[in-house]
Amino acid sequence: MRITAIILTYNEAIHIERAIRSIQPFVDQICVVDSDSTDDTRDIARELGAEVHTHAFINQARQFQWALDTLDIRGEWVLRLDADEIIEHDLARRIATELPGLPADVVGIHFKRKHIFMDRWVRHGGRYPLVMLRLWRRGQGRVEDRWMDEHVVVQGGRTVTFEGGFADHNLHDLGYFTDKHNKYATREAIEVLNQRLGLFARDEALNAHSASSQAALKRWVKERLYNRTPFTVSATLYFLYRYIVQLGFLDGRSGLVYHFLQGYWYRFLVGAKVMELERAVAHLQDKALICAELSRLTGHRLVAQPPPPSPEAPHPDVTPRALATRP
Repeated sequence: MRITAIILTYNEAIHIERAIRSIQPFVDQICVVDSDSTDDTRDIARELGAEVHTHAFINQARQFQWALDTLDIRGEWVLRLDADEIIEHDLARRIATELPGLPADVVGIHFKRKHIFMDRWVRHGGRYPLVMLRLWRRGQGRVEDRWMDEHVVVQGGRTVTFEGGFADHNLHDLGYFTDKHNKYATREAIEVLNQRLGLFARDEALNAHSASSQAALKRWVKERLYNRTPFTVSATLYFLYRYIVQLGFLDGRSGLVYHFLQGYWYRFLVGAKVMELERAVAHLQDKALICAELSRLTGHRLVAQPPPPSPEAPHPDVTPRALATRP
């Protein structure tokens, strides 16, 4: 069973060799989709045998879906791998040996991802395992069209989970971590505002059948409960739940740094940005004007979904969707 891996990159020279070498034993085709890196990412990838494609970045979901729709994918299975992720030896062996024997009705495979922070495995606080669908039969999976927290969703069959090592291990420092999460917070704030204001279409494909039940449950809790609670309360309760109830304190000092930054500071920052943006557009009623103002404030180009046509009007061939520019 041939496998095609797709890796999105932007200035990932520090990670790309490690990522590619972790999948070379079982992958037949490696496609790197780069967003005009200014370091040696593309050269390193080519030297390791990867096909390198350059495409202007919109957002993670659009970039990966562009790869699925455009590239000459030769594998019967498609693997999604981030540049700072690693497939460890035991999972690589399992994929190589068990994939060919899977029944035809299995269309997707979940991995259990662990997070390495400050060179230590974050084992507690609900951070392991994070069950993610990362391998699927070509033509039966796509990426949700969302600003943040996009998942691969499949159709036409069932999914299974492979045990084995799958790690997110970013080698950058805390400055990079906080800068990245600041950008994430802006995108997630846009998602929250869209949920509240209905500015443009929302992808609702995620459920327990199309992806993992864990991912579907987390999405439901976030959108139905967490996002409807004042952020000063929800961020605090979420951190305490992770750190005390889910035993995050057992992860030591580096774990405290991680759980505080990712489980409290980031969630608080998202809420604060939602409040700031909501106040900035509170005087506007027209969705096009709201999107224009949000575009100016966030640096992302947003296009409002037009109202449905009247019965007398012809249906348009294409419905505009939300667009974004590189953060």
